[in-house]
Amino acid sequence: ARQAGQLKRHAPATARNSQPLAEVLARELPASGTVLEIASGSGEHAVFMARRFPALDWQPSDRDAEALASVDAWAAEARLANLRPAIALDAAAPDWPNVSADALLCVNMVHISPWDAAVGLFAGAGRVLGSGAPLVLYGPFVEPDVETAASNHAFDQSLRQRDPAWGLRSTADLDRLAGEPSARQASLPASFRIKPASFSIRAERRLRFNSTRCSSRKLGCANCAVASFSRAG
Repeated sequence: ARQAGQLKRHAPATARNSQPLAEVLARELPASGTVLEIASGSGEHAVFMARRFPALDWQPSDRDAEALASVDAWAAEARLANLRPAIALDAAAPDWPNVSADALLCVNMVHISPWDAAVGLFAGAGRVLGSGAPLVLYGPFVEPDVETAASNHAFDQSLRQRDPAWGLRSTADLDRLAGEPSARQASLPASFRIKPASFSIRAERRLRFNSTRCSSRKLGCANCAVASFSRAG
C-alpha cells in the first residue's frame, strides 16, 4: 500500500487563492453547521478551510477515487476534528449520498466538467440545502457585456481542446440554473479591484444569485468570480 505522502496530490493554485477565498467565505458561510464541498480535488482547500473555520464541520467529496484518497491523506496529516472523511459524490448524478448540509462550496469545477455537472450541482443544492443556505462557487466565468481577458480566452480554448464538453461558463447560462436575484452582493477584500454585478435569474430551483468579479494576481486568473447563491424558501 502507498504511504499517505504518496497519496497526497498538490494543486499549486490552492496556495494562491485559499486565503482570499476564505475572506469571502467568512461573509457567506453560516457561523456553525456543516459545509459540503463538491469536487474537493486534492483536499488542500478542505484542510485550509476546516482549520480556518473550526466551528464548521467540513465534508469534502469527489467523484474520483484518487482524489478521495488524496483528501483523506491530507486530512490524516492535519488531524482536524471538524474535517470529515471524504465521500464519493458525482455532482452530475441524479441522486447524491444521503447527506445534509448548511452550505455548499464548489471551487474550480464547472469549467473542467461537462455542463451536466453544473446542472446537477444546482439540482443537488436544491435538494440538500435548507431555506437561506448558501451555495458558493469560485472560478473563472464569462460575463455578458463584460470584456473577457485575453488570458481567459486562451484558457477557454485550451480547455475545449482537451475536452469539447469543458470550457468557461457564462453567467447568463448559470442564471437559468438559479432563482431570484439576491438582495445583497458578496464582496472581496478591499485590496481587490471589484466590479459587482447582479443578474435577473429564473430557474426551477429558485436559488438567488449574486456575483463579484475581481481581477487579482493573488487569485491567479484575470477574470475570476465568487458567486454566492442562497436557497429560497
